[in-house]
Amino acid sequence: MTADSLLAALAADEVALLDALGPGIRRLDALRAAYLAGELGGTRNCVRGAIAPVDEAQFVDLRRPEALSHTADAALVELGAAAVRAGHVGLVVLNGGMATRFGGVVKGVLPVDEAHSFLGLKLADALRVAQHVGAEPPVVVLMNSRATTGPTLAHLEANDYFGYPPERVWMFEQQWSVRLETSGAVYREASGAASFYGPGHGDLVECIGRSGLLQRFIDRGGRTLLMSNVDNVPATLDLRLLGHHLRAGVDASVELVDKRPGDAGGAPALVDGRPQIIEAFRLPESFDPARLPVFNTNTLWLQASALERAHPLTWFAVEKRVDDQTVIQFERLVGELTAFVSTQWLRVCREGPETRFVPVKHPDDLGAQRDELLTAWQAHAPPSA
Repeated sequence: MTADSLLAALAADEVALLDALGPGIRRLDALRAAYLAGELGGTRNCVRGAIAPVDEAQFVDLRRPEALSHTADAALVELGAAAVRAGHVGLVVLNGGMATRFGGVVKGVLPVDEAHSFLGLKLADALRVAQHVGAEPPVVVLMNSRATTGPTLAHLEANDYFGYPPERVWMFEQQWSVRLETSGAVYREASGAASFYGPGHGDLVECIGRSGLLQRFIDRGGRTLLMSNVDNVPATLDLRLLGHHLRAGVDASVELVDKRPGDAGGAPALVDGRPQIIEAFRLPESFDPARLPVFNTNTLWLQASALERAHPLTWFAVEKRVDDQTVIQFERLVGELTAFVSTQWLRVCREGPETRFVPVKHPDDLGAQRDELLTAWQAHAPPSA
């Protein structure tokens, strides 16, 4: 395929889907042209500018078990509790993607214990915190994809929203785009249909605003959002961490853990002197990733006002394997938001019951880590829960 418009290669309904839910045919055409011209992908993904580790003294060290206790710092806990009681706090759960890693089942609906799925535990935590502080349950916003919305809604309805007020659970969809072959041709499934995908959690910044839900949250008094991955159960609505975020007066507070061998993801680094989350694939070969001692959990405390502003998140051309073929996906990363807003770095526990990071990325992970994540989820319960 030449660098001509994708209009010639896509059916009318596929173009309509791109324009309705995706980046749109014009944006996708421009990204494809840049990729074919060698301006995206490969070493072009690497950071431009001087890169260096962040001084660890800039991290707020909360790794001691007592540092995450609900009674360790009464002033911070009360600051967080007051914000929840005032209706200033909501949750964003990243529940999108393709529902492919778990055999076609949407991850958020998978059972974790006898009574709860991943989504059920997220809702149960928000409810127990609200009850503890005497507040109305906070708004929980789910960022779904076209692949996860239907199964998620059916699951919540079948389980009576796990006791959560349905009107306090809001949903919007991330974008929906088309995969390309490395030649630039549209990648098609065996059926002949164009292969669509959700282009990354960076969609949050644009799509929550476009959905109208961000403004709805703000109009109702909302100020702060806790964003976390649906599979990271221990990323709970911790009042002391909320207090840390509010006291700092920053746009974003990012939860970090000590890096382990094999971790693949982002970490804070200095780029031309400014600290920001950099994904591993963006590091130049000349920079040793071992110089970055921490790992981004993708749990962020965000001021809603920061999401109101337009931020030029980068589109990256990323190679993926689909049905044993290399395809190109254009994706954005929510961590790049830290390049544009004021940010605090919270170094939290990764070991023991106080951990706030037990990700479940593959089916085997759930069986191996079920006890650990459930123990951590219960350890984060408010004292009376």
